[in-house]
Amino acid sequence: MTKFETRAAFSLAGIFSLRMLGLFMIYPVFTFYANRLDGSTPVTVGLALGAYGLTQAMLQIPFGMLSDRFGRKPMITIGLVIFAFGSVVAAMSGTIYGVILGRVLQGAGAVGSVILALGADLTREEVRTKTMAVIGMTIGLSFAVALVVGPLLNAVVGVSGIFWLTAVLALLGIGVLYGVTPQPTALRSHRDTGAVPALFARVLGDGQLLRLDFGIFSLHAILTASFIALPNVLHDVLGIDQAHQWMVYLPVLLASVALMVPMIIIAEAKRKMKPVFIGAIVVLGMSQVALLMWHASLVELVIVLTLFFAAFNTMEASLPSLISKVAPAEAKGTAMGVYSSSQFFGIFIGGTVGGWAYGIDGPSGVFIFSAIAALLWFAVAVTMKAPRFTQSRMLKVDVADKAEADRLTAELLGQPGVVEAVVVPEDGVAYLKIDSERADDVDLDKFSGRPVEA
Repeated sequence: MTKFETRAAFSLAGIFSLRMLGLFMIYPVFTFYANRLDGSTPVTVGLALGAYGLTQAMLQIPFGMLSDRFGRKPMITIGLVIFAFGSVVAAMSGTIYGVILGRVLQGAGAVGSVILALGADLTREEVRTKTMAVIGMTIGLSFAVALVVGPLLNAVVGVSGIFWLTAVLALLGIGVLYGVTPQPTALRSHRDTGAVPALFARVLGDGQLLRLDFGIFSLHAILTASFIALPNVLHDVLGIDQAHQWMVYLPVLLASVALMVPMIIIAEAKRKMKPVFIGAIVVLGMSQVALLMWHASLVELVIVLTLFFAAFNTMEASLPSLISKVAPAEAKGTAMGVYSSSQFFGIFIGGTVGGWAYGIDGPSGVFIFSAIAALLWFAVAVTMKAPRFTQSRMLKVDVADKAEADRLTAELLGQPGVVEAVVVPEDGVAYLKIDSERADDVDLDKFSGRPVEA
């Protein structure tokens, strides 16, 4: 990556992380705060926790499309201002309904897809994967940091203070956007990162992709519901006050990452993706059953939570890789858009239904709901076909019309290791999938002079 591209990647990752950090910091402390607000019930508390997911799911694809017309930076600015305003509304609200409104507004600042599109505008195709990886890693890092920092900040400034800080972080993101992030020379549609309306029917009609969409929906429904119950279990059952709950989350998260890494290696390097995938769902479901039965001991809880987060992290890393492998070569961005919307809708359902379940039977109700969700996911995923192990690549090509594109497609498909090829004349790009074991043997220089990984 050039210095220009490195600056683009890390500045956009910074904007992403500033926004996500604010969203995640309230997870471990929100239920205690919300229970003291006027109008608070288990359902409204759960709704407030998950409400941002609904507007995020509805608006992130439209935001991306609008940025093609009105520009990336203006749309990111609008989204961050809306997000900051929602944070202020939540901070100033004395009722649960005001907080719900604030969370809805936070989700309405759905700039994730626009940040990815800007990253694609600012980088060459051959380093696009690195750019997206840098941005993507900020999500996991922000989540881990937020679970530790959230309880500590809550002890000093309270949840309303965290909402105020979230607004400040969003405004800092605008500062990074205009002070650090380069200005793109041109806006282009990127099928590898953005949604294409003409491809929605194809993506939504693909049973394999829908299984994966249901997977990310279920994963984040379970996660969000869990944080309605877990803080209360730590406080009410084990006597750990809010300010010290980070002492549980930190070692659990570190141990879970240590367990996740070999699982990802086995899945990718040993081509055992489906067995690892199904196994992680089983561990996820069994951890909910274990939480239902054994949460009165700190040692038991730490062990179960470590397994839960190890399975969660494994799925969080595996699902995007599976989408990339399964999606049609030219529809990766569209498939990722639907997948991401499914994730945020899962957050909304997890919060709302999790709150309802907590109202019926306390933490046990939440763990039963999460176990049922994992069981349904298992039933859907077990019929999934084992994925092909392919790498996505793009070629810059110069074709005048569809006839030339068809001829080039046929030539590319005749190359050893090329399992899928689509040439899009208007993009000037050939979208390929190549057998990952033969990727180094595929010589594409003669077609482009710039074979690049997407």
